[in-house]
Amino acid sequence: MGLLVSSLELRDWRNFEERDIAFAPGMTVLHGHNAVGKTNTVEALQMLTAGASFRKPRPAQLVREGADSAKATLHLTGDGRVVDIDCIVDGPRRKFRRNGKPCQSADVPETLMSVLFNPDDLAFVKRGASQRREELDAFGRQANRGFAKVLAAYQRAVEQRNRLLKEDSPNLALLDAWDASVALGGATLLLARLRLFERLRVKVGEVYQRICDGEELGCAYECTLGDDVAGMHRDELTARYLDRLAQGRQDDLRRQQTLVGPHRDDIRFTLNGRDARAFGSQGQQRSIVLAWKMAEVELSAEILGEQPLLLLDDVMSELDEQRRSAVVSFVQEGIQTVVTTTNLGYFPPELLEASKVVSFGG
Repeated sequence: MGLLVSSLELRDWRNFEERDIAFAPGMTVLHGHNAVGKTNTVEALQMLTAGASFRKPRPAQLVREGADSAKATLHLTGDGRVVDIDCIVDGPRRKFRRNGKPCQSADVPETLMSVLFNPDDLAFVKRGASQRREELDAFGRQANRGFAKVLAAYQRAVEQRNRLLKEDSPNLALLDAWDASVALGGATLLLARLRLFERLRVKVGEVYQRICDGEELGCAYECTLGDDVAGMHRDELTARYLDRLAQGRQDDLRRQQTLVGPHRDDIRFTLNGRDARAFGSQGQQRSIVLAWKMAEVELSAEILGEQPLLLLDDVMSELDEQRRSAVVSFVQEGIQTVVTTTNLGYFPPELLEASKVVSFGG
């Protein structure tokens, strides 16, 4: 069964002075009006499983107004284990602890991963490439700490190169050095992304078939190096990045930014061979997002050997009956799920009877 969330304690966290919530091993429904703290609860659960929040808050924003500090504690049990994860916010600092011992935010997902689905994700297909890259990278950071290190190193190299490009008279010898750093970091990140993407791509297609039988979903990674990078070794990719950076240097200097690299890549979806972004209906595009999130859950279980925590924040109201049914069928497969809603009518009565409903007043 693996680890499951048994309870969450919040002290001066966001809008809560003090709140303790117990969770069911299956589905827990957080029910109440808007602006009563349901999403704040989901954020705390994500923070204590993924090590980060989708809102990307400053530490001070997590502290209840009028309080000096905040604390969120997650209690996990399963397989004879008991694990407590704390996030303590004190002034400008945010600290994590596992069973009382300090740990880094990157260590947190090693205990229990989570997959979050919120209304912003529904524009995943239509929005800019940065959201699709961030979705893949956020999953990679949870799935493998090495991925997080590779991504952070590459981002630092690009930031430093961009800073140099913005100077009035950049030192070209120093720019050569940053080219080498960006090329090696880009090649390493690209390989990590492609390995993860290939595993997700297969699952996304399979899940989409279950949601929309008869439609074939295609999913491709679009690389700024070209379409022939699959199977290339790191040294080959590094050399190609160096070549592209040299060819594009004048454009980079003119625009004062690095125009080639994994930070410019994209993910493209097709439905029966047609571009889903341009030709897919809203329902089809939302099915793609749903399939992607379900694929993340399935791959999480493969990677860590246990089911992740699934967090559904106010998405049922944004889905039609067919897609709500797909979500319900999926969570009934033994996945611990926390879902927020303002309307219990979105759920079949038999599911609610088997779930724990937590009311939020306001």
